[in-house]
Amino acid sequence: MRFLLRLASLVALAAAVIAGTIDSIQSVAASAVVMTPMSEAWQDVSPDTLISLQSALSYYIHPRFYAFIFQWLMLQPAFAVFLVIALLFWMIGYKKPPIAGRFTA
Repeated sequence: MRFLLRLASLVALAAAVIAGTIDSIQSVAASAVVMTPMSEAWQDVSPDTLISLQSALSYYIHPRFYAFIFQWLMLQPAFAVFLVIALLFWMIGYKKPPIAGRFTA
């Protein structure tokens, strides 16, 4: 299970680096700071899954959850959302080193 969480963290980190690189290229081209919102990035990649997730959250969870949390999350920069997701997956899959040391019985 730890392997899967670390792999998901790596994938989210790679997506954050790609999103950050795209934002930096657009910022240099526009001579202004450009940060792509998560909803716009998701819309560019897969619009069908975004629509299905929105309808599923508003139907199964609660419409207010969609109105407050999900819409707020979709307005945040894509690279920041992916960085937070990568950090959470890494923290969940982290294995603490033994207290006594490496060569204990």
